[in-house]
Amino acid sequence: MTRKPIEEKIESLKTEIQQLENHRKQLVQQQKEQERKARTKRLCKRAGLLESLLPETITLTDEQFDIFLKRTIANDYGRGKLAEITGHTSSPSAPKTAHTPPNGGTGGKADGGENERRGG
Repeated sequence: MTRKPIEEKIESLKTEIQQLENHRKQLVQQQKEQERKARTKRLCKRAGLLESLLPETITLTDEQFDIFLKRTIANDYGRGKLAEITGHTSSPSAPKTAHTPPNGGTGGKADGGENERRGG
């Protein structure tokens, strides 16, 4: 007699657990979507600011823009200025980004490092 109500309670709890798990998944998905939207908005705003300050960058190819950023911002000087603004200490052994060349972000030769990339 008491066995059936226990089994019903177990099934009820299983159903409730599944509903809660589905709700959790929905909330996680909403959180990811909000983070993506915030990132997209931030990237558009910052890129727009850069283009408004330096309209010449609009005509650059992606490769030229990459070289420009590495030579002007993604180097020790740029990291130092960023550390000043954010209040973080900048150490010379700070990890380089994946896009920063091992020579400190100078891009290589004066021609933009093109000869290095072509092997010549």
